Parts: sequence; C-alpha cells; structure tokens
Amino acid sequence: MSDWSERLLRLGLRIQTHVARLMQASAAAGSFDLADAVAEESGDRIYAIDREVEPLIEAEIAAWPDECFPLQLIAEGIGHNGVKDFGNTKTEPRWRVIIDPIDGTRMLMYDKRPAWFLAAAVPERGPDTTLRDAVASVLIELPTSRQHLADAFLGEFDQPARGLRFRIQTDQPPAIGDGLSIPVRPSRSSTLQDGFVTVVGCFAGTRRLAADLMEHIAEATGNVTAIPQFFDDQYISTGGQMVQLMTGRDRCCIDLRPLFNRILGRTGDERFLEVHPYDVAGLLALENSGAIVTDGFGQPLAPPLDVTTGIHWCGYANREIQQLIEPVVREWLIGRGLPFGA
Repeated sequence: MSDWSERLLRLGLRIQTHVARLMQASAAAGSFDLADAVAEESGDRIYAIDREVEPLIEAEIAAWPDECFPLQLIAEGIGHNGVKDFGNTKTEPRWRVIIDPIDGTRMLMYDKRPAWFLAAAVPERGPDTTLRDAVASVLIELPTSRQHLADAFLGEFDQPARGLRFRIQTDQPPAIGDGLSIPVRPSRSSTLQDGFVTVVGCFAGTRRLAADLMEHIAEATGNVTAIPQFFDDQYISTGGQMVQLMTGRDRCCIDLRPLFNRILGRTGDERFLEVHPYDVAGLLALENSGAIVTDGFGQPLAPPLDVTTGIHWCGYANREIQQLIEPVVREWLIGRGLPFGA
C-alpha cells in the first residue's frame, strides 16, 4: 500500500467511525436532526451531517508529514469556495487532495442507505492537472445505524484496485490491518439480461430526459418486453454507483446531467444539480478495477480539480457492454441536438 493510499484510507476510516457514532445516536433518539439544511454552496445543499465531519478532515490533514506540503485541499464546504491551503501558502502546492466527505448525504441522513467517503491525491502538474493524474484514490463506506460491516476500495497508480471489509467501530477507527480482502471484479456479462443499468435521474428537472434515454436504450437493445429484462437503481451517490460497477452488481451507469442542462438551455445558477469533480474522486479505483469509464461523449474522463464544474460520465462493466450501449447514447445525444463530442 502506498503512503498516499494509506493516508487517505486512515482519514476515511476516521470519518467512517465518526459517522457510525452519529448515526447510532440519531437512531437511538429517533431523530432526523442530521437532515437539517444549513447552507447552500457550490450549487448543492449542505446538511447538518456534512458539517459534523469537516473539522475532522482539516485536523487530520494538518497532522500529515512535511512531505505532503504545501498541499491544496479541494472539497465542498471547506475553506474559501471549496479550497483550503495547508503549509507554505506563498508557493505552489506540491499536492492536491480532492475529497467528498459524504457522497450520498441525502440517503444517509435519513438512515436509508450507506453514503461514501471519496478522496484522491494528485501531484501538482500545473494548470492542466486533472483527476486523471491521481496516484491514489479511495471509496470508503459510511454506514447506516443498522450496519456492522463496511467496505473500502483503494486505487493506486498502475495497480489493480483492492477491496477491504471492516467491522464498524464507534470508539476508534479500525486498524488497516484488520480489513479483510474482498473481490473487486466488474460483471463479465456481455448482455443486459437480468442486470442493473441506470441512467441517473434522481432529481426533478432532468428526470424526463433521463427516463427518455433509459427507454431508448431498452428499445434499441431489444429489451422492452412484458417481463423486465433489466432494472435500474437510483442510488443518490456517485461513489455508490461506482462501487456497484466495481463489484459486479451493475452493468452500466450513465450520468449526463450537465448535458441534460445544455439540452434544456439551463446555464449558470439555473442548472439543475450536476455531478462535480469531487463526486468522481474514486475514478482511479474504478478504472483500475477493469471497468470502462468515459465522459458522456465517449472520451477519457478527465475532471478538473475544482468544486463547480459539471461532470458527465458513463461507466461500463466491460468492453462488450460499452459497445452495446455507447452507440445508443451517441444516437440519442445527436437526436437532441448535441453533436457527439461537442
């Protein structure tokens, strides 16, 4: 395990332990106070549970060794406009760390489904630095009050993705050595039969377009029958969607919300909620699992390191699934007035 993957894993496990304690206390009190909205930042709403973990992240990073600094942290709700500098602020950062402390807040705060801590470490490579330059990334499960196990997935440069399973603790974070190895392998199926295929349409505004594209995929692949041939799963967590692909549970996930906003003519503050770069911080682990990841136009996904850019992405379990679905997405986008690759 590299130094950076270990640092990010330790940080995520600390957040996991804190969240487990919060969720169990909330459940015991029969309260959903963690779901109180407290702010709106970077085009999204911030809830009480989000504010609970931000100080822990800053304290943990400040204690990292000197070799990590100067460092720029990029995370929704932290610092000024989602950026906070650590170390000598008069020089360019050596490292950038992009984090989504709780990806899937809306499901977790009501104790419905786990959320995910997402993070990536990226060496500074100048103004063209993107998430594709990451040397380590992690996706760490943040449990509901009913869980006793939670998973973590690690991506390291030029190494296969790894999975670990931890017993949840509420007093102190589990030791890294206590994690049990679990398989990381996307589905090998070459068809959509009896699998999950999702076009993300969690929120009002872009939902009609998502449903239309989903129906188009079903029709174009010959899967409209009386008995459903495949299913969708509107998991309100990009990290959660990535994990479903990495572990063979999903065949495909498509999130084109920035392109949907373009089709609808919505720009600036009028855009309906989109994925941001921190939501896809687990990209390295997903690609190193063997899954195929592109942007909505079929090009390599290379998100900038900020908290505002809208990201469209497509994840495929394997090359055969990509070859089955990508031409359908291309056709649909062209039909909606977006030249493929525009």
